[in-house]
Amino acid sequence: MVMRFRDRRDAGKQLATQLAGYRNRPDVVVLGLPRGGVPVAFEVASELHAPLDVMIVRKLGLPGQEELAMGALAQGGIRILNDDVISAVGIPNEVIDAVAAREQQEIERREHLYRGDRPALDVRGRTVVLVDDGIATGATIRAAIAALKRQHPAHLIIAVPVAAATTCDELAAQGDKVICLLKPDMLYAIGLWYENFSQTHDEEVRQLLACARSMPTSGVQKQVR
Repeated sequence: MVMRFRDRRDAGKQLATQLAGYRNRPDVVVLGLPRGGVPVAFEVASELHAPLDVMIVRKLGLPGQEELAMGALAQGGIRILNDDVISAVGIPNEVIDAVAAREQQEIERREHLYRGDRPALDVRGRTVVLVDDGIATGATIRAAIAALKRQHPAHLIIAVPVAAATTCDELAAQGDKVICLLKPDMLYAIGLWYENFSQTHDEEVRQLLACARSMPTSGVQKQVR
């Protein structure tokens, strides 16, 4: 087992080896969390011969300490709050609402930027592989799970290169399966587990999604009408 990944693409290739049982299945769709989860998800989708789309989620960062998640927001109006952080810091509701309103605008911007006029893939009755580049607090992935469950997929597999062992255990109750390559007792930061953890930009996400659309898949890409 590797101790660190070279970059997100390397992590995606290694993650795909643990998902080989889903290769060439017409019911499988891969969703990546932008931005950093998309390069990982692209490699997974390529190896599985599955369609790729994005699941747009935004962290609700604590004002002044934006890297600390007080919750997360997902497309469809899903809001997940980290009650421990909110209680410890004493964050008033109006601050949470203001941050959520700003992040909702960013979700809408990204939906238009990444998809244009194309609708999201229809996941109803399908096997969804939800991919990110790692899980820290778990707020964003929980928001994504909640939003996805409203769309009634048949099965949900959470697949990440690295996450804290306790987080994996907690998420196992929310998805059909959790696949994680590295489960350190002390995560510290996701970037520590990558040799190259440079920022993923919007244009890279757009290019990867466009490339994925041009690749053959095992099933028909059903779309939301």
